[in-house]
Amino acid sequence: MPYYEYHCPANGRTLEVRHGMSERVDTWGGLVERAGIAAGDTPITAPVERILSAPVPLTGGPSGPAFGGCGSGCGCARGA
Repeated sequence: MPYYEYHCPANGRTLEVRHGMSERVDTWGGLVERAGIAAGDTPITAPVERILSAPVPLTGGPSGPAFGGCGSGCGCARGA
C-alpha cells in the first residue's frame, strides 16, 4: 500500500498515512483515524487535501544523487 500526505487547512497540519489506491480521505476525522492520533481541537468534519509527495527525492543535487547508493536517486543502499 502506498503512503499519501494530506494537509488540513483548518489547523495547518500535514500528516502521512498509508492506504489503498482506491481509498480516499476527505476529512480530518478520517485522516486522524488512519494515522492513529487524536483529532485534538480540529473538527472531525474539517476537509483535508491530498498533496503530491514522493517517497524519496526524484533528482539529485549538483554533487550527485540525493541519497547516494545506486546513483539513480532512489535512496537504496546499494554501493553505499
